[in-house]
Amino acid sequence: MTNIAEIFTYPFMQRALISGIFLAALLACLGIFVVLRRMAFFGDGIAHASLAGIALALLAGTNPLPIAIAYAIVIAVGIYLLEKKTSLSSDTIIGIFFTASMALGVVIITLQSGYQPELISFLFGNILSISGAELPLIVSGVVILLLFLLIFFKPLVQIAFDKDMAYINGVNVTFLDLAQYITLSVAVVLGVKILGIILVSALIIIPPATAKLLAGSFKGMMIISVLISELTILLGIIVSYVYDLPTGATIVLVGTAIFIFSLILSKIKK
Repeated sequence: MTNIAEIFTYPFMQRALISGIFLAALLACLGIFVVLRRMAFFGDGIAHASLAGIALALLAGTNPLPIAIAYAIVIAVGIYLLEKKTSLSSDTIIGIFFTASMALGVVIITLQSGYQPELISFLFGNILSISGAELPLIVSGVVILLLFLLIFFKPLVQIAFDKDMAYINGVNVTFLDLAQYITLSVAVVLGVKILGIILVSALIIIPPATAKLLAGSFKGMMIISVLISELTILLGIIVSYVYDLPTGATIVLVGTAIFIFSLILSKIKK
């Protein structure tokens, strides 16, 4: 039987645990606002759109994360501007950017010869493959985004519940809306390394949705969401390593199991 304590003596597991702890907290906090503002499709669209940035970086032979982050920010700003300047719905604009970027990514991939293992890890996620060079980038990015959430927490909460009232109260809604789009896009790309393009939105949605079933207040929802997100990452890493399963998919399934258990528990309590 595998000794759980010994698992985290390996450097690659330590990098996975550290990055997982930081990203779980960030995605859980952002996920609260995503759930309240019904922005789930935005996160999913940004994740898929990042394929073009990742493919460009691999074609150029550079670290994919910085290029993918820069590309995601451009897409987020483009979506925001088109929402404000046109009569098109948010879902329509996101869908256009999402599909166009995916198509561009596929075209760029075909320009590269041979098997691309790093591209596969970005598609399906592999937290165990995080390198020593990527870890500082992920941690520093998470810290910066968490600081943004901490500094602007109250106005962001006001916008999430009532944007018009927040504007009346003097909140700079335009700036914070755009900043939140950029923050979410960067967080999604950072999370892609853990869960992959296909699954990353799950960690943004499942913990907050689970917390909503259990919490009686916004503060409680935030705390429970972070705790569930951390537990999901930890159990997912352990289960995937012990049973030799795909890490990203295992993390999502663990989170889904916790959600189902919480749903049953909330029904029993009622």
